[in-house]
Amino acid sequence: MSSRTAPPWPLVALFTAGYLAAYLLPTTVGRLTSGLGLTATEAGSIGSALLLSSAVAGFLLAAQVHRVGPRRLARAGILLAAAGYGTAALSESIPVVVAGAVAGGFGSGTVTTVAATGIAAQRDPHRASTLGLLGVSALAGVVYLTVPHLGPGHGLPLAAIALTALLVWPATGRLSTAAPAATTPRGTGRLPHLRSGLVLASCILCWSLAQNSLWGVSGRIGLNQAHLTEVTVGVVFATALGAGLLGVIGAGMLGPRLGRALPIGAGTALIAGCIALSARASGLGTFATGEIAWNTLYPIVLSYLIGLAASLDQRGRWAVLVGSASSLGTAAGPLTGSVLSAQAGFPGMGAILATGLLAIALPLTAVALHTGGRPLLPGAVRRRGGAPAAVVAAATGTPSGAVPPVGAPEQPVVEIPLDGAAVAARQAYDTAGPRQANAAPGPGDR
Repeated sequence: MSSRTAPPWPLVALFTAGYLAAYLLPTTVGRLTSGLGLTATEAGSIGSALLLSSAVAGFLLAAQVHRVGPRRLARAGILLAAAGYGTAALSESIPVVVAGAVAGGFGSGTVTTVAATGIAAQRDPHRASTLGLLGVSALAGVVYLTVPHLGPGHGLPLAAIALTALLVWPATGRLSTAAPAATTPRGTGRLPHLRSGLVLASCILCWSLAQNSLWGVSGRIGLNQAHLTEVTVGVVFATALGAGLLGVIGAGMLGPRLGRALPIGAGTALIAGCIALSARASGLGTFATGEIAWNTLYPIVLSYLIGLAASLDQRGRWAVLVGSASSLGTAAGPLTGSVLSAQAGFPGMGAILATGLLAIALPLTAVALHTGGRPLLPGAVRRRGGAPAAVVAAATGTPSGAVPPVGAPEQPVVEIPLDGAAVAARQAYDTAGPRQANAAPGPGDR
């Protein structure tokens, strides 16, 4: 397998370790409530502090990866995550648990920053992010199936995150100690696509807030409103994450064929419906249907959002900044979900979140359309006054590689300056016609 097509496994491993804390949020918050005797709001606040620390790491380190070096930064994040989560898992003191969770969150954010920067420099960032989502979804599903059978206590999910961080340490040996070629500064340091990037970052903050407001209280919905056992809820979550694996595989196979606008816009609207259904669950059937459908769609749309952010800047800065904005929304999710459910009930919370998602679907779609280019459809590209370019190419025997595939971004038209000889030839062509202009010189012309 050539290096061009080889999957970036070190980056996938780091992506998995960095994102695992967010994927295990429901069981982490639930175990903090039952294991330490905290209220739902207090446990949700600890979860929010963990994810907020992760977001802060992304904002602080977005432009530092190429200065410090990916390997050094990744290893520092791994050590901090392992130490923080491990301390929180082993302690029964609430202040120590909070401090460990915050430190671990900063470590997770550091690891995620290195992974996002590296993924943005890949030839196909959507494929790399899809592989990362596959890894974290599969691992989180295993944890959800395993943890309920290992006993009570708040430490098990935190210990799983710490152990995962240590297990990906060998992958850092494949990282560079300096900046990757695609991430070294070139020319001006200004961020490209500033307006689109700011709109995308603002919308993805709200998008993640809505997702994780429900995700943070999904365990309570299953236990308290749907009246399920912890084992049953864990099976539903594992099944949902398994369905998410299938969704991500489908997104990877589909790739850019539909562009980014349709998966992002339509997928966000469908997620809104799933959230409303999950929040109204009153039994196993509705709870499982909502959670499975939602978790199938969520990683698909997220993979396209990550790919969209990565496409805005090859140095990876928008990928990190948009990812950090997403982490801010994720951080506020557990607390927001707890407050909304306490004030409006779970169904009212779901209706509010679904309405918010529908409101941001339009600007997300607009950014994808504006930055992704128009798709090349049959007959869409025409010569001036002539037939479609694909038809002309087929008729003249042009090699197939010269014609862009259907769905590829349209290439810009570039004006080519002409020298004096070319201008004279063009004037002769326009004056005498093609036959006389191209005729060979006669004896009298010598």
